[in-house]
Amino acid sequence: MKKLEEYVRTIPDFPEPGIMFRDVTSVLADAEGLKLAIDSMIGELSGVEFDVIAGTESRGFIFGVPIAYAMGKSFVPVRKKGKLPCETISAEYDLEYGTSVIEMHKDAIKPGQKVVLVDDLIATGGTIEASVRLVEQLGGEVVKILFLMELKGLKGRDRLNGYDVASIISYDGK
Repeated sequence: MKKLEEYVRTIPDFPEPGIMFRDVTSVLADAEGLKLAIDSMIGELSGVEFDVIAGTESRGFIFGVPIAYAMGKSFVPVRKKGKLPCETISAEYDLEYGTSVIEMHKDAIKPGQKVVLVDDLIATGGTIEASVRLVEQLGGEVVKILFLMELKGLKGRDRLNGYDVASIISYDGK
């Protein structure tokens, strides 16, 4: 059996020179790679008590929903501004050149619920940090933050001090 890292395609100098882009679509395109990714992420949740998985748009949906389904939990989407139909709460976060806003339905997390946040990749950590703020604003408790991949060189994990953070694959660079 191949290791999960073998399913990740690396594209040098994308989107700019010096960047080694880690392409998750090559994992998704291979049935064995996808299964290994989901199973590995589920394995990281062994022994974690939680009520709901929240995933960030859009690749957090791809990984969060099958994990929630397999574990018999509900799933809450964290979306870009203006994409949710009911009353929302929002959080702004920094991008490389500007800011962005994510939202969650105001009734998505009940006070006291234990939440696992899922995304495909942690780079600078801004999106997931904003997601943590939304969960906590609704009275939820973030008990685990789970990524398929981590770019250690961007130090996104530093923004999540005090939280249980796990990534299946870690890369030293950016």
